[in-house]
Amino acid sequence: MENHSFQLAIVGCGRWGINHIRTAYRIFGKNLKYVCDVNQESAKRVEDISPEICFVTSFETILNCPEVNAVIIATPAETHYQLAKRCLEANKNILIEKPITLFSYQGRELAQLAKKKDLTLMVGHLLLYHPGIRKIKEIINNGELGKLQYIYSNRLNLGSIRKEENILWSFAPHDISLLQYFIEDDPLEVDAKGGVFVQPGIHDVTLTMLRYPRNICAHIHVSWLHPFKEHRLVIIGDKSMVVFEDSRKENKLLLYAKGFDWINGEPHKRDGDYQVISYSMDEPLKLEQEHFADCVINKKTPLSDGNNGIKVLEILEQAQARLENRKVQKNLEEEPKNYFAHKSAYVDEGCSIGDGTKIWHFSHVQRNVYIGEKCSLGQNVNVGNNVRIGNSVKIQNNVSIYEGVELEDYVFCGPSMVFTNILKPRCEFPQRGSEFYQKTLVKLSASIGANATIVCGITVGRYAFIGAGTVVTKDVPDYALILGNPGRLVGWMCRCGERLPTFHENKSTCSKCQRSYCQENEKKISPQEGVS
Repeated sequence: MENHSFQLAIVGCGRWGINHIRTAYRIFGKNLKYVCDVNQESAKRVEDISPEICFVTSFETILNCPEVNAVIIATPAETHYQLAKRCLEANKNILIEKPITLFSYQGRELAQLAKKKDLTLMVGHLLLYHPGIRKIKEIINNGELGKLQYIYSNRLNLGSIRKEENILWSFAPHDISLLQYFIEDDPLEVDAKGGVFVQPGIHDVTLTMLRYPRNICAHIHVSWLHPFKEHRLVIIGDKSMVVFEDSRKENKLLLYAKGFDWINGEPHKRDGDYQVISYSMDEPLKLEQEHFADCVINKKTPLSDGNNGIKVLEILEQAQARLENRKVQKNLEEEPKNYFAHKSAYVDEGCSIGDGTKIWHFSHVQRNVYIGEKCSLGQNVNVGNNVRIGNSVKIQNNVSIYEGVELEDYVFCGPSMVFTNILKPRCEFPQRGSEFYQKTLVKLSASIGANATIVCGITVGRYAFIGAGTVVTKDVPDYALILGNPGRLVGWMCRCGERLPTFHENKSTCSKCQRSYCQENEKKISPQEGVS
């Protein structure tokens, strides 16, 4: 794969780092520009893969190389934050092995930095790229399992025992990432128990219990103190069950026609046979690296992006707290907040909120939201999962910004105006998840009046003005004044907020600020060159 828009370096030549190097050289060839490790003895291991690979011991070599635009970080977890931060500051896209950092607040800082610089931040949750796991997701999505009820995962082996992390942090991130992938929701409750046997203070065996919305429960059993290797994942639905055993040599994925049917008010066992499910034998690490390259080259959001890595880390932190019989101390080492949230407001974990932003009474900011600097969220504002809001945005009382809506800088949302995110809602047939949500973009400095409605799937142009009570059903041009139901283009607005006088000979000048505009056609105007 020769592509000059993807020039790669790999940092770390340990057990897993060597796998990355071997795979990357096979896929990318000469696009693998550097391999870095502080241990000079690793040079021989790299040379055994190919003498063409340039081995260096100085991380600065990678940071200072303008050709390198992508870095895979496969070093010990305690080094992830500093290495990743320096890569992002040097404008390098990164794939970082799990866990993304040791603390969730550090992960949030990296995610915010990556977004600011428009760089790819991807986390190495390898199982999300396993063809067998992808097949299970397909089975869930097409309804073969029915309603999800219970998931359990056993990840058991004898060694290798770590000194720098316990079994929970070593093995369980894989399974937590799978639960998030399958369930598409965050756990309501996390509990964990475990045992310490080999080394003081380091758990060798843990059982983590998670309770999710929609009455879904999950157990994760991990151990490096076990007589044989077992990787078993069982997913129970109300129609059928699926079992994935990656440690088996064949028939790894089985679908069981088992469950319970209610007949005359009584549960009756349905004990059907199983069928072997086939799937691609592509190598997960290869698929993961190819996905990383695709995201870097084509500016796509990774399946295991920074927010995904942060959420896994937050769940790990909750489980670790339960292991230690202490209450979860959120943002334990986080720097003091530079934004204000009223004591009646609620901000979920995983959010990034800029300096000077104010969140007022009874408002709720849901998970993985990004809000820029100097914004104002009035009373009873709800911001849905994964929403992005720019700087200096003002959202008045009683407004909901649903998932799928994005507000650029200086947008104004008047009191009780309405966004939607699904075109044809039906309670009987729920449409959940980002794949169902229509995208709505409100561009720079647009204003939306009180009680207006924005039908989803459209773009509101820069400096546009939507009048109070207007119902907008289609794209709005830059500077447009839209009124009525349905909304109609009735005039044009200056950048300063003043309505422009009638155009004569395709020109108009604002009576307030003297900016001049040219009319290109009935649906497009633009600032006169040099005065915008």
